[in-house]
Amino acid sequence: MFRADFSVAPISRFTLAGSEGKHAANVRRLRVGESIQLSNGLGGRIRGTVGAVRQGEIDIDVTSCTQDAEPTLVFTLVQALAKGDRDELAIQAATELGITKVIPWQAENSISRWEGPKIAKSVQRWQTIVSEAAKQSMRSFEPKVANPVSIKELVADPSLTGRRFVLDPTASVGLASVGSLEGNVTLVVGPEGGISVPELVTLDAAGFERVHLGNGILRTSTAGVAAISAILALSGFWK
Repeated sequence: MFRADFSVAPISRFTLAGSEGKHAANVRRLRVGESIQLSNGLGGRIRGTVGAVRQGEIDIDVTSCTQDAEPTLVFTLVQALAKGDRDELAIQAATELGITKVIPWQAENSISRWEGPKIAKSVQRWQTIVSEAAKQSMRSFEPKVANPVSIKELVADPSLTGRRFVLDPTASVGLASVGSLEGNVTLVVGPEGGISVPELVTLDAAGFERVHLGNGILRTSTAGVAAISAILALSGFWK
């Protein structure tokens, strides 16, 4: 899957240029006759075959240009910043499973800190990670990475509608008990040191629901992925 700017309209040929065209022609070395798909990141999808290859760009003979339906289950992943690449592994895998939005969370126990010029650089890095993961998994909708938030900013975010879950190994209720879901779902994943007691109190007061993922304690890199997978299965998306 390659990214390109286009409107969904009947077309017979499309030229893929820029960085994506260069990657297709010079790195992937696509050849005339090979199948290819493009997306605009907003649900638009072009399918076709390579009609011509030039230095840094290719022409595509279009067989279909469609608009995919928006998902009926919309995930927002609130991922606490973590050391190493654990947070990046989390958002990459979660994107492959279908998340729509990523909110970096500067949790109290986060060892990694985004401050000053590092904020914009880190947000862009996360956006690149999810964009590449979306292309790899052939998703026509590209997730967006928001600016990092504090716990106060998180609970005050008006965009987090629908069911909002906090993955907490001390919770008395398991994720399986929520059953089938639809609409907007928010998942809050803590850092390596866990979500602090004051943060849990703040989330409780804001109406977030605490759920556990069994008897064990999952790493921050796998907890969100496990929860998304379970919800997809419980909601009948993997029948």
